[in-house]
Amino acid sequence: MSPWYVLLVLLVGAERVAELVVARGNARWSLARGGEVFGRGHYPWMVALHTGLLVSCLLETGLAHRPFVPALGVPMLVLVAAAQGLRWWCITALGRQWNTEVIVVPGLPRVTRGPYRLSWLRHPNYVAVAVEGAALPLVHGAWATAAVFTVLNAALMVVRVRCEAAALATLAPPGSPARAPGEAAA
Repeated sequence: MSPWYVLLVLLVGAERVAELVVARGNARWSLARGGEVFGRGHYPWMVALHTGLLVSCLLETGLAHRPFVPALGVPMLVLVAAAQGLRWWCITALGRQWNTEVIVVPGLPRVTRGPYRLSWLRHPNYVAVAVEGAALPLVHGAWATAAVFTVLNAALMVVRVRCEAAALATLAPPGSPARAPGEAAA
């Protein structure tokens, strides 16, 4: 296994830690404004799956002696970078409303800026997760990790998207002015 691949996986892990720092701050902000957490049951599974992805990338490439094949690895590295860019575009666009958990603050409208203005791309952050989850292992030929993550992530996303849809249905319609928690609509 190449040392640069270990570094890449560690950098993605560091990015995940940065996400958690942002998410924790946003969660405090949301909960202080009456935010409601939805779907707590699937969240530990999501954490385990994402942690398992990083560990499995290293284990499979090391234990199975997966080679770096530039014809596959370089395009997959580009996809990993693109997924990171899309993920942080989503985080920036959602601002305080972004979180790793599904938390909705009553009275806030749905975000319709950044990638969320694209009506044909309903869950851009989950697209980033899916692309990264397949591409990161394939950078260094960890095809089994890519396949297992993709299948498990697809199953988890069915649950997550349903949970998020129910949560988002409680928000004010797009274009509505934001209201303070508990404030009645005019």
